[in-house]
Amino acid sequence: MNAGMNETRQHDATAARLTARTARPVLEVRGLSKNFGGLRALNDVDLSINEQEIVALIGPNGAGKTTFFNCITGIYTPTEGSVELYDADGEPTRLNGRKPHEVTELGMARTFQNIRLFADMTVLENVMIGRHCRTRSGILGALLRDPATRAEMQDTVDRSYALLESVHLADVYNEKARNLSYGAQRRLEIARAMATEPRLLLLDEPAAGMNPQETLELEALVRDIRARHKLSIMLIEHDMGMVMSMSDRIYVMEYGSRIAAGTPEEIRTNPLVIKAYLGEDEHA
Repeated sequence: MNAGMNETRQHDATAARLTARTARPVLEVRGLSKNFGGLRALNDVDLSINEQEIVALIGPNGAGKTTFFNCITGIYTPTEGSVELYDADGEPTRLNGRKPHEVTELGMARTFQNIRLFADMTVLENVMIGRHCRTRSGILGALLRDPATRAEMQDTVDRSYALLESVHLADVYNEKARNLSYGAQRRLEIARAMATEPRLLLLDEPAAGMNPQETLELEALVRDIRARHKLSIMLIEHDMGMVMSMSDRIYVMEYGSRIAAGTPEEIRTNPLVIKAYLGEDEHA
């Protein structure tokens, strides 16, 4: 990577960290624990994310990262602790016990480790599905095709196409999702999540399976999404180059517990992190 790109990354990261220090919270997690029978998968985890902040969650396989995502998005109900999502006015809503679609409607969207697209639908249709929680037309409106319903449908198409443009997929809008390359499917998943108009976007291993060039392009895309939509992003990721260059703050987990938190510089030199994760010969 050339010196100019490095300077840009450093400038963007510094500016974002300065902004994060004065921003209001978007997510507050306190004492989060999750038991599966006799197994304690999460143990008293505290975590916060501020407005327009990029936060990474790292740790070895089995550390509890995806379980954490599942607990805060309503897929799992936490055994203990609290999860609060803040709206644009700074008012918190407790997420404990809410269904995944309710969490999405409140402003938290996510992608998954394993791509979950509607393979036989078109690229555009996949994104349009993400707009469902922001539309009002019901079955009756769809059948009658009244002016309000037609206007809302056109708005859904326009917004979905604009999202495809932002992830560089507009030229394949009518292609079946199954026919896209792996990297393009990852970008489509992000576009579909963005269609829900989130305040907080969760990305679960977005660079998994990508080559170095695709990873650089993904990093640029995530930065652009944060800047363009002024939202917060949290990612689980094993690519340490990507994590260190783009994160404002990093949380580190091991065996279900949080063992460190700080800036990339602080995490890079933390002895506990080096022992648990960064010092491994292979990425976790």
